[in-house]
Amino acid sequence: MKWNKFRLKTTTEAEDIVSSMLMDLGVQGIEIEDKIPMTQAEKEQMFVDILPETGINDGIAYISFYLEEDEDKESLLEAVKNELEDMRAYVEVGEGTIEESQTEDVDWVNNWKKYFHQFYVDDILIIPSWEEVKPEDEGKMIVHIDPGTAFGTGMHETTQLCIRQLRKYVTEDTRILDVGCGSGILGMLALMFGAKYSVGTDLDPCAIDATYENMEVNGISKDKYEVMIGNIIDDKAVQDKVGYGCYDIVVANILADVLVPLTPVIVNQLKDGGIYVTSGIIEDKEETVKAAVEAAGLTVLEVHHQGEWVSVTARKETKA
Repeated sequence: MKWNKFRLKTTTEAEDIVSSMLMDLGVQGIEIEDKIPMTQAEKEQMFVDILPETGINDGIAYISFYLEEDEDKESLLEAVKNELEDMRAYVEVGEGTIEESQTEDVDWVNNWKKYFHQFYVDDILIIPSWEEVKPEDEGKMIVHIDPGTAFGTGMHETTQLCIRQLRKYVTEDTRILDVGCGSGILGMLALMFGAKYSVGTDLDPCAIDATYENMEVNGISKDKYEVMIGNIIDDKAVQDKVGYGCYDIVVANILADVLVPLTPVIVNQLKDGGIYVTSGIIEDKEETVKAAVEAAGLTVLEVHHQGEWVSVTARKETKA
């Protein structure tokens, strides 16, 4: 099936009211493109390792919507243009021009598979479900994982930095907390390295199903891990549920802007002598994160770089 795509050029000032108008006219879904910088609060909700580059805000917004090929586009476009003209009396709508194009109906669920193939993190093979393990790899540590709605395949440098640190510090007695767990890959690998138990937290409910699915396909039983949804930084109920002073390792592969408020909180979840592994830190934020770690009373043990990314590993010293 082919779709008609319409891209309306307006202003950031008007994008909300224009979006509302489109929905009122029966448009089922829209896409908004703009260069409005995220607020600090929004950054702190981004439990991912890369922020989108927005560039300098130029006040322009593009709102795209789609119609099936046989839908009455002329009537809708006429109504949209009339509404835009009426809006000019009370809001700056900008050009109000609409570009039209056609796009094929794409199998979005499966189309990305051609871009994701098996790869190694050192001697660990990470492989999607639609590929087969080669005979020469059968003796290696093998992780089966499919990209999905939750972040984390192990391909990104930030995740690989964490994997190496976990391999170094995990023991058979390790209880690990993964903040911003996404697909569950770090907790899963910690268990495969021999850890006793893994707890993951995330803001995205998709993390629960993704973690369950990835753990199951790798043969890890449900009595070895759990996943919780909520913001451990400011939600006391989540902090209580996670527990205090009970983790040998806390790992956080998230943004530096999240690590700064997270660190003085998460120190309470660590055991004395526990290890704190952080990543998702762009190079120019290294000193910021190190300062936050030290301000929380932790001792920096190691700093590692891969590409433009940094991992800082610290320890909570044992009280005298």
